[in-house]
Amino acid sequence: MRILALALFAFSFCQTAFSQETPKRIWFDTDIMMGLPERAPREIDDGVTLIMALAQDNIEIAGITLITEVDYGEEITEEILKRYAPERNIPVYKGSPDCDDLGTETDASNALAEALKKEKMAILALGPATNVATVLMNHPELADQITEIVFCAGRTTGYAFQPGLRQNTVHDYNFERDVEAFRVVLNAGIKVVLSGFQCSEYLLLSRTDTDFLASGSKNDQWLNAFMVPWQERARGMFGIPGFIPYDTTPLGYLTHPEYFLVHEDMPTVINYRKNDATMGRMRSDEKHYLEAGYEYTSDWKVDFAYRTLPGFEEIVIESLKWEE
Repeated sequence: MRILALALFAFSFCQTAFSQETPKRIWFDTDIMMGLPERAPREIDDGVTLIMALAQDNIEIAGITLITEVDYGEEITEEILKRYAPERNIPVYKGSPDCDDLGTETDASNALAEALKKEKMAILALGPATNVATVLMNHPELADQITEIVFCAGRTTGYAFQPGLRQNTVHDYNFERDVEAFRVVLNAGIKVVLSGFQCSEYLLLSRTDTDFLASGSKNDQWLNAFMVPWQERARGMFGIPGFIPYDTTPLGYLTHPEYFLVHEDMPTVINYRKNDATMGRMRSDEKHYLEAGYEYTSDWKVDFAYRTLPGFEEIVIESLKWEE
């Protein structure tokens, strides 16, 4: 009997060790625009999040799909992969270029559909939902293959997106670029996690936090060349000497869930009222809001990540320290 007990214990231990060592397979959907050549620096949090993801041992990126600015997105994504993961063969696919073609197949939607036919996985969705929603529209049978989708979007009822010193109100960009795509996802019955502005608003990557990049490796210095202009632009727009790495929180929810406070099974609705944004290109008089709250009776339910705990910012920073 003792031998049997020891054998069962050994089997259980091996199973536990295997599960701990086997990384979770995820799909990385992004509107990466780091370094996009425009009149002003563009946000770099997608790029920072990709670099952070490549540093994690508990996940494995099965593929990357791009949305908006997909030609440049492919260029900068391939450069990041070449610098930070040259030994990995992570495929990159172009998706919807403008988020105005929901339901139209692209290389991205086709690749994601084919991947889901082969295995179940989580989707990390850092941009508008067009690519993912197109797969669900055209291949509804694949919904069961998606274990969860984590979006950088949404808010609790009436919450204003006011970074830094709260001098300006910004859009819920990822949601507002394709509202109908989010309807498709919410109607699909998949587990949806919202980890957007509220979850990340107390994170800040300042020059002090990232100064090590300036004197670091070639890759560190390369990243720093994108980091500093965006930090300075954020200072001018929001009055803070750094930037909020919004997209790192959806990733962190998957890789470091112990650092997140979450409202589970929170009813979610799409409301429509006066546009609260004071800056940005989408300046219509009224707009849609993706809002979660237990006061609603909606059939749509999400897990809403509303706060990161102390220590997560340090994890983000440490993930950017790479040896060549």
